[in-house]
Amino acid sequence: MALKPQNLDLPREPGVYLFKNKSKKVLYVGKATDIKSRVKSYFSSNPDRLMIPKLVQNTEIIDYIVTINPDEALILERELIRKHKPRYNSRLKDDKSYPLIVLTNEEFPRIMYTRNPPEGSRIWGPFPNVGAAKQLIQLLRKQFGIRDKDCRGKDGCLSMQIGLCKGPCLDPDNYENIVKIVTNVLDGKGMQIIGELTKEMDNFSKNREYENAANQRDLIRAIQSTISQRIITSRFYRECDAIGFASRGNLGIVTILHAKQGIVQGQQTWPLIHRGDVEDSICRFLSEYYSTNVPPPLILLPCNISQFLSDWLLKRRGSKVELRIPKKGKLTELKNLADKNAKIKLEKEFMSSFGSLEKRALNECANYLEMESLEHIVCFDMSQLQGDVRVGACISLKSGRPEKSEYRKFNVRGEQLDDIHMMIEVISRWLKKQKKWPDLLLIDGGKTHLDYIFNLLKEHNLENKILIAALAKKEETLFRLNKEPLILDKRGRALIYARDEAHRFVNQFHRKSRQKNILKDPLENIDGLGAKKIQTLLRFFGGRQGLLRASVEDFCKVPGIGKSLAKRIYDGLN
Repeated sequence: MALKPQNLDLPREPGVYLFKNKSKKVLYVGKATDIKSRVKSYFSSNPDRLMIPKLVQNTEIIDYIVTINPDEALILERELIRKHKPRYNSRLKDDKSYPLIVLTNEEFPRIMYTRNPPEGSRIWGPFPNVGAAKQLIQLLRKQFGIRDKDCRGKDGCLSMQIGLCKGPCLDPDNYENIVKIVTNVLDGKGMQIIGELTKEMDNFSKNREYENAANQRDLIRAIQSTISQRIITSRFYRECDAIGFASRGNLGIVTILHAKQGIVQGQQTWPLIHRGDVEDSICRFLSEYYSTNVPPPLILLPCNISQFLSDWLLKRRGSKVELRIPKKGKLTELKNLADKNAKIKLEKEFMSSFGSLEKRALNECANYLEMESLEHIVCFDMSQLQGDVRVGACISLKSGRPEKSEYRKFNVRGEQLDDIHMMIEVISRWLKKQKKWPDLLLIDGGKTHLDYIFNLLKEHNLENKILIAALAKKEETLFRLNKEPLILDKRGRALIYARDEAHRFVNQFHRKSRQKNILKDPLENIDGLGAKKIQTLLRFFGGRQGLLRASVEDFCKVPGIGKSLAKRIYDGLN
């Protein structure tokens, strides 16, 4: 049933609102200074964003959380997006906040790289280039001997012995100067150290110490990509940040160029999951980035942003922040440079993320089925022959390729003979051993199979954690919950491949199991006859030929063999 705005009972308070579907899965998280007015705008006849009609169509419930002020709403929105991964929200590509470089608030500060800085710490970042930031920390420790997170200030620690720590156990009086130097480098005043490293690199090259020269080169690159690096100068560039953006499908790239005192400095690149709404993606980046960085007096943007976020940026800076979409002049050149860098990074990211045929097929299938991701698919299939040798198996595909270490085989233990109940048993056993859930649990079967397995998931309280579908061989029809059956075309080839691979694997297992049964000793199939009694029988009759010639009365003469068991042995052998 479609939601009607007049039926919604929402407060006129700042806070966060959550659009949820029939299964109470969060589809979208938003923030507002007035929740009622903001939510009402989604039901406008002329929505300002392409995703809104689909969002409203799929929504059954709208929840809200009131906050004390708009700033808290922004923080809560970020946390809820990370937690629920809503389909209609843009978000950072690794779905986490990027890590920070931190100097702790201690008598002898330590340097660390973390997403959760200790209280009172001084913070730099966040850093989307993880490798470069880690190399910078290593360099600062090597050059200046600043303590790291593992240093506990004890005499004779290993870091001190190898020259990586000049902390309180070695030189407590001079440690304050070390902290000042490291702080200056992290504040972007690292050109002097780059100059020193360049001289060392040149000397190593002259002396043909090419490995050492390469190490110095890598360290220089690490500093340049992490702290300020001079690129362009212009008297028109005052202190500002230029935000560039480019997107392709669900992949978006945001770049930021920093300008200070007429100097345009090193760029940072942020990949994110883009939902087709440029404003939403840019707002997501701004709220993440400026939560740990002070906004400059001027920010150049690719699009307009909400008044909510504008007010938040002003509060973060403590003074006016001008937001501009430049149309001409030198600032336009700077903005275009940011966009150009974003496009170049987008192509590289796209080729690395979508380069393989399997990866492309997965992303094509995910878009076709309107799914967020199909990185991990698990598919189940069953096999039996006239009730004999009943087996099941599942295969796992990651990034479109078989993950053989996660393939599993199952012998059906129960008495059930139909595929559905055998599959219920097998999937129940599989569920008990899983720690992570796939993006899709695919089963070989039709609508009935889907309903039974969904009920199984409900019994385990997993109906909102595991997405399931059934693929029937007839016309390659895909059955999903609360959706019309879909006859797959070439865009669904990733699912067809998963089903065919599961079919191949379970049939191979079934064939081997049948062959094993054929070679099995017929005595092993007789109820009540264990290994010790089989040995007793063989000794008593002098081998298998004697067993084959024996009668029921003969079997009764064997110690431990009663009349009923003797009859079963005779029937089993004849």
